[in-house]
Amino acid sequence: MTVAYPHKLRNNLSARDILQRVVRDREIHIMTLNRYRYNEQRSCKDLTELIEKLNGNPPAMIRDLSHHVSDEARHAMWLTDLLVDIGGPLDNPPGVSYIDEFERLIDSENYANPEDALIAALAAINVTEKRGCEYFAAHIHALKAAPQTEENLKIRETIEKIFPEETAHVRWGNKQLAKIAAQSPAHRQKVEATKRKYIAIEQAAYESGMDIMFGAEMRRVNKLMDVVNTLPLWERPQYLMARLPETILDPELQKVRITAAQKSWNRDPEAFVTQFIPMFFK
Repeated sequence: MTVAYPHKLRNNLSARDILQRVVRDREIHIMTLNRYRYNEQRSCKDLTELIEKLNGNPPAMIRDLSHHVSDEARHAMWLTDLLVDIGGPLDNPPGVSYIDEFERLIDSENYANPEDALIAALAAINVTEKRGCEYFAAHIHALKAAPQTEENLKIRETIEKIFPEETAHVRWGNKQLAKIAAQSPAHRQKVEATKRKYIAIEQAAYESGMDIMFGAEMRRVNKLMDVVNTLPLWERPQYLMARLPETILDPELQKVRITAAQKSWNRDPEAFVTQFIPMFFK
């Protein structure tokens, strides 16, 4: 079966590369923790909506998803407590939202039957959980190499509590998708195609939230085309035309760029000229 695993940012930066830089800058570190909190909190809402769509069937799936909601709520609670303790923000994170972009790229209404919708939901959960596991593992690794301050130790303790439960969610998703694929060759083909689609969607959503540099708009179009190429031929034109304008003309991307430039200037005008501007255009 197709193995869904997170790819590097622009095929260059791994999660470890990114987190090693993050933990060295307290402001960015705290913002990253708040994004974790927001994503865990938002997962509760998305999983609850899935439970409601399933409308009681199959009962075993409803039970597992309910436990999943409980886990995500507990993770959001732990991260909220952590941020309050260290004086971090609890607002909705600024910038391009990974979750919002992921949902924008999903064609949630285009399913022939409830089983197709379930396969899509499981594939979506699985690929996003894998990204979360990649980041938590990289974050723990970076914190082990960082100065062992009281704050860093507290952050690491929290992430180390969350990480095993997230890996359990990934194993559960792999098992559920494999169980459906084993039903018949047609089911296997359907699961494989859906996984390929959601691998492409997740990578596009991930990069849209991380890449603000010059030319990001065209790179986002390229990632959108990766998603389009996973669809049946007759679905491609409508999907592309519905999402292309927002992909090219995203006002949130411009806001993020302006904010990043202002912060860089306020911190160190010389570094803004010698480092930020060359990095932006590179």
